[in-house]
Amino acid sequence: MSKTTELCSPSEKAGGIVYFPRMLSKIRMHARGELPPDYQPNLGKGFDESCVDFLQVDYNELVERVKKDGSDDEVLEWCFEKGRRPSDEEIFIWNEFMRKRGWNDEVTATLERRKGEAGLSERSEIQTMFDFIDADEGRAVGRRRATAVMS
Repeated sequence: MSKTTELCSPSEKAGGIVYFPRMLSKIRMHARGELPPDYQPNLGKGFDESCVDFLQVDYNELVERVKKDGSDDEVLEWCFEKGRRPSDEEIFIWNEFMRKRGWNDEVTATLERRKGEAGLSERSEIQTMFDFIDADEGRAVGRRRATAVMS
């Protein structure tokens, strides 16, 4: 198993929030010296930055909290206490927004470029950045296509 397949899918959820577990798994792997070098320059940027902005926490403080151990849900609760606790509606909007990044938006050009760089240009089922990440890391694409449900 390659190191990248140890990262969870961006579609995985903690507290109903997509992407959060992936960000934490990258932080944990980096702390152990196991995160592949090509992932390291973007730590705290891109989707990571969007996620901490959504939760209104500082990325570096989050890294320090993750290093103290704890489950994804425990770290998320820390985020809620340190930053903010989004409403169910805000979580629903976040999930839908993130799940569709790259599909007919300002990220589409980046998605197409990344698909080309990875030799995945012919894969028409890869329509979002989440799809691309899953395909690039060897996971099935589109396994979580159903619309998120507010709980």
